[in-house]
Amino acid sequence: MTPERFEYVAPASLDEATSTLRDLGDEAKVMAGGQSLLSLMKLRLASPRYVVDLGRVPALNYIRDEGDAIAIGALVTYAELKASALLRERCALLPRAASVVGDVQVRNRGTIGGALAHADPAGDLCAAVLALDARLKLVSTRGERWVWAGEFFLGMYASVLEPDEVLAEIRVPAIAGWRCAYLKAARRPSDFALVGVAVRCRIDGRACADLAMAITGVSDRVFRARSVEEALNGRELETALIEETASRSMDGVDVSGDIHASSEYRTHLARVYVSRAIRAVGAISGPPTPSV
Repeated sequence: MTPERFEYVAPASLDEATSTLRDLGDEAKVMAGGQSLLSLMKLRLASPRYVVDLGRVPALNYIRDEGDAIAIGALVTYAELKASALLRERCALLPRAASVVGDVQVRNRGTIGGALAHADPAGDLCAAVLALDARLKLVSTRGERWVWAGEFFLGMYASVLEPDEVLAEIRVPAIAGWRCAYLKAARRPSDFALVGVAVRCRIDGRACADLAMAITGVSDRVFRARSVEEALNGRELETALIEETASRSMDGVDVSGDIHASSEYRTHLARVYVSRAIRAVGAISGPPTPSV
């Protein structure tokens, strides 16, 4: 299918972009890399009257060392996240998650800002920024505001982003020396996650400290696995504890079922991948993960 007719607007600055969104109101949609919006438009699941393309706003493409944090512009692509030496050294979870998004073409065009604003419940980077306790800068003609990743995602394709706002920057903590993993179960390497698990922690002596885990692909939104965090923080990562914690990780979660995986199968996958992710950060060997 082809999209319905729309008008294309390409602002050259962030100020121009926010002014345009203020003037056009709810009839406008923001496009960054276009990998999500254009697909929806071709299926006519989205039919905006105006498409506001941020691709000509170079001020939104940067990765900067800010001391205890790393600032990332919204137009940084998955490929740039994956290739960034700064991120690989000081916040390796983001490059690892970016490396398994889609295929080469998607990674070269898709952006971190677009991915987060889209708020896909199976989004890989959504899980990574949530596990990192990232902060997101939202800008409009009314000013700017910062929100935590834990406050940003509201539900399926829903976030706190207002129609006149642009997600301009993502700030993640600099955690050089921490252990992290992003493990994903998908039907094919380029597919969305049936289950994705992002985890980061410190190993203090032999005990796990400051562990944070976020899970995507399982429910109507990405979420923090609080029961896992509470069960493991301050304790040594032993096999029996890991398996017991993973077996209860989906308790109380409304697990989605669809044509790709039933809720029962997705629950099983989530428990398996939670266990595997904890083993990865704890450098603990175990049985191989069953095929998807």
